Amino acid sequence: MRPHEWMLLITLSLVWAGSFFFNGVAVRELPVMSIVIGRVSIASLILVPWLIWRGISLPRDPAIWRAFLIMGLFNNVLPFCLIVWAQGHVSSGQAAILNATSPIFTVIVAHLLTDDERLSPSRLAGVLLGFAGVAVMVGGGMMHDSGATLAAYCALLGASLSYGYAFVFGRCFRTFGIMPMTTAAGQLVCSSLLLLPLWLVLDRPWQMPAPGMAVILAVIGIASISTAFAYGLYFRILTTAGATNLSLVTILIPPGAILLGVAFLGEELLMRHLAGLALIIAGLLVTDGRILRRRQS
Repeated sequence: MRPHEWMLLITLSLVWAGSFFFNGVAVRELPVMSIVIGRVSIASLILVPWLIWRGISLPRDPAIWRAFLIMGLFNNVLPFCLIVWAQGHVSSGQAAILNATSPIFTVIVAHLLTDDERLSPSRLAGVLLGFAGVAVMVGGGMMHDSGATLAAYCALLGASLSYGYAFVFGRCFRTFGIMPMTTAAGQLVCSSLLLLPLWLVLDRPWQMPAPGMAVILAVIGIASISTAFAYGLYFRILTTAGATNLSLVTILIPPGAILLGVAFLGEELLMRHLAGLALIIAGLLVTDGRILRRRQS
């Protein structure tokens, strides 16, 4: 990659790392549904007008909107809710580390649900390394961590599995012939509609005390910066640097989230968390396959 593409990739990693930081701020005062609906609804209110300004209309085909609905459920609603809930019990750094297993779950889901993305020996080795990292991080504290902490770890792994399914399902959008930013906006609109009744029933916003300014800014930040702006940056890198190089962002997110959590939220990480991160990164690199190909060449 060229230097400016590396800068874009690092910027995207910091933007997505910031989502864990913003969650860590918001979860101190707001319930899960309020944070997540704030994120997806504000982001959709940014992206939809932007598309209209660019002269791009949302599709009318019901089949596309059904796909948006499924994508919104598995790429936004489920993982966002699970991650935010988990961050009420674990640090943003720990959440980011386990979220880095998403590509590993993608490999597994693709093997089970597709005919053209089977588990190769290198991918299997990467999956095993990744789960070894999870075992080191989670298993090392089984005797000391609370039940809520262990449940949070499971929720984070569930979010990664949901992302993995969404990534595989998202391949169907190739046949629809629509712009990637249209897909992003469509799934955010559907996510907002899915969450609205749950938010009204579970959180009863009319009874909630007004959050502080820091929390309001955190929700605006996660919606505008870590979601709307991040989608635009994501697709720009995808166009200029390619999907293979873009996948490196997964490795760069946890260090950024860890630094933000330590610097601004007073969080701490144990050695087993860092050891688990190292194994997960090793698994991602082996799954990616570029290191092995370079050695063979």
